[in-house]
Order: sequence, then C-alpha cells, then structure tokens
Amino acid sequence: MKVLKFGGTSVGSAGRMRDVARLIAGGRNIVVLSAMAGTTNSLVEISEYLYKKNPDGANEIINKLAVKYYEHVEALFCTAEYRQRGRELTAHYFDYMRTFTKDLFTLFEERVILAQGELISTGLMHLYLHEQGINAAMLPALDFMRTDKNAEPDPVYIKDRLMSLLKANEGADLFITQGYICRNAYGEVDNLQRGGSDYTASLIGAAVHAEEIQIWTDIDGMHNNDPRYVEGTRPVRHLHFEEAAELAYFGAKILHPTCILPAKLSNIPVRLLNTMQPEAAGTLISNATDEGRVKAIAAKDNITAIKIKSGRMLLATGFLRKVFETFENYQTPIDMVTTSEVGVSCTIDNRRRLDEIVDDLKKYGTVTVDDNMVIICVVGDMKWENLGFEAGIVNALKDIPVRMISYGGSNYNVSLLVRSEDKQRALRSLSDFLFNNK
Repeated sequence: MKVLKFGGTSVGSAGRMRDVARLIAGGRNIVVLSAMAGTTNSLVEISEYLYKKNPDGANEIINKLAVKYYEHVEALFCTAEYRQRGRELTAHYFDYMRTFTKDLFTLFEERVILAQGELISTGLMHLYLHEQGINAAMLPALDFMRTDKNAEPDPVYIKDRLMSLLKANEGADLFITQGYICRNAYGEVDNLQRGGSDYTASLIGAAVHAEEIQIWTDIDGMHNNDPRYVEGTRPVRHLHFEEAAELAYFGAKILHPTCILPAKLSNIPVRLLNTMQPEAAGTLISNATDEGRVKAIAAKDNITAIKIKSGRMLLATGFLRKVFETFENYQTPIDMVTTSEVGVSCTIDNRRRLDEIVDDLKKYGTVTVDDNMVIICVVGDMKWENLGFEAGIVNALKDIPVRMISYGGSNYNVSLLVRSEDKQRALRSLSDFLFNNK
C-alpha cells in the first residue's frame, strides 16, 4: 500500500481533480487531499471578519467562495444525479459556515472553519470517484488523526484508529482522507498547521508501514536551486532524508519540513512527483546517501543577524547559556550560530521580540544588529573527511561579502549569511561553480 498526497493546486480545478482521479485509480492506496488552492486563505479571511464581529464581511467572503465551489461542481460531474449530490454537499458545508456568523467566535471556532476546505475537497472527490465507478471509501481524518497534550501527533492512537477504519472498509478499492486537520487531546477540531497535509501523509505512511509516500505537487521534484532566481535548474533525483529536511527548512517550499521525520524513522521512501507531468521521475527521498556529492542550494529570506561582543564575559562560565536563554525567554528560535574568542553571532527569522531581545542581551556585551539578510544553504554529503567541498563553496562566493559561515552541526549542510541584495548573485554563482563547472 502507498500513501499519495495531493496539494491544493493539484485539486484546484475540475480538470485537475479529474487528472488526480485518473492517477489514483487502479491501486489500493490511501489518498490524502488538501483544500482546493486558495480556499484556506479565504477561510482565514472569514475568521478574521468573525473575530472583528463583522458577520456581514464574513458572509460576503463565504458567498464568494460558495459560488466558486458551485461552478466547480458543475464542471466536475458528468451526470445530473451527481451534480445535484455535489450541490447538496457544497450547500451543507457553506450553510454550516454561516452558522458561525451568529455567535461568539474564538480560536476553537476558527479551527473548525479552517477544517472545512479539506472536508469539501475530499467530499467532492469521493463523489466523483463513485460517479466514475470506483469503489472508494472515506477515512475521516477527524476519526483517527489526533495530537496529544503537547500538540504532537499521537502515533499509537493514530495507528489503532486507522487500522480499525481500514478493516471496517476492507472491501474498498481506494481510500480517501483529509490532510492538515485533526483533533487535539481534548477531542476538539484542530490542525497540523500550514503545510500539514505533508505531515498527515507521512504519519499515515508510518502507521500503515506504507511501501512509499508520494507527495504530488505542480513541479517535477525538488530542484538543485531556486528556479525563480536561477536559470537552468534541474530536479534532484535522489536526496537523503537529512538533505531534504535541510532544504525544506531553508526555503525549498515543495516539501513541509515536518514531513520528513515519521517517514525517516519508519524507513519509508518519500517520492516528490508532478501532477502535470506524472511520467517525470521526480525526487526520491530515502536513508541512502550519494557519497561526496553536493546536491542542491536553497535560500531563506528575512533573516536578522545579532552579534554579542564581550571580551570580559565570553569565556566566563554560563555566558552562552545566558545568551541562548534570552532567545528562549522570548520564544524566538535561532537559525545559525558562530562563535569567536570575543563574541557570538546568531540569526533569527522572527523579529517580533527583537527590541526586547537586544535590550536584554546588552547586559552581557555590545550588541549589533544586521537586517535584511539571507541564509544560503548548500546541501549534500559534506562529511568533514570529504575534501574540497568547503573550498569550492567559498571560492564561488569570492566576490560576494559573507557575514557568517556555519558548518559542523550537520554532515549535510553548509550555511552562509549574505545581504538580501546579494542573494540572486550568490545563488547563480554557486550554481555555476558547483553544478555547471563554470
């Protein structure tokens, strides 16, 4: 059994939904669907109006979104019977959303609103498959996907409930479920955050010991550089799980970073594929390593660098602990860290508490801040015994000012901090030197 996840663009129109139906027919697999493209943003907007106690504004967005779905129904189904059933299903969910415009609106109600996109997309796909004569069964994610009191997935509960649902529907040829949505430890509707459909697929794959997890999007795998800034990029045919995790964290948007761990721990390969080019090989992610190869480059924007300089305090016991506790106290994660005899530099991607962080850090030394920075991440097999890779990276950037370099925390990543205005030049230069032999 395989787990196939399709993102919002893959089910974003009637034509694409039909394409997905053709791709999933013929295999007894579990299919995870996201909400149709743009739906979650509209649901967030509806929630914002309801928080502001503006039900008229919320109803206007609900009505606009409903029109889009009714048009989708008319284009998707072939028979009058299933068009009517599609209209009824769509009306059910939008009528339910309108009930939230009359009462108190809290975080609990927002999570319920945000769940409706996946519920509608899977409901319509389930109907369409039946219209096409495919015996598909619905596995409601709210019946098996649950987080614990720490908001982490509960793998024992997920496996037990999912296996029971599969057994109850053992006569089905195909299984459909929702990505992203879940229940929390208290039984309330919740979610796995943005991009959580990838996480859903990985958790399901681990629970059923899947042969493979497939993530279908609108590009043919993870590229060796960002095609928005660099011409001639190529899909990477194979990545180690650690390499894929680094690329996902540092800006490669095709894969959600949290997706990696359950598949890695269960040793289940993940394949990235393109719904528009299903014949393309895509990218295979596994625990195998291609020895000595640099694989890809990614960039993470909106980075702030902070340097704390203190010749008196640096070597004192507890200095680094005090610095890192400052960031912890303001719930601000650190991306990169470098140290010297007289100072420590680190980067953050969340400036919300920056002024307070800097104010506290001034207790321990002189603090300087560099804004509008970018982390360039070079990924591959970079064990320190492999000669020459670091020299090649530095040589490629010989004409570009580099604020920080970080290596040693991982065998798969070298990170470099440059100014935002140097990002495109850095990406192109690294591509030329590492991949194009220029």
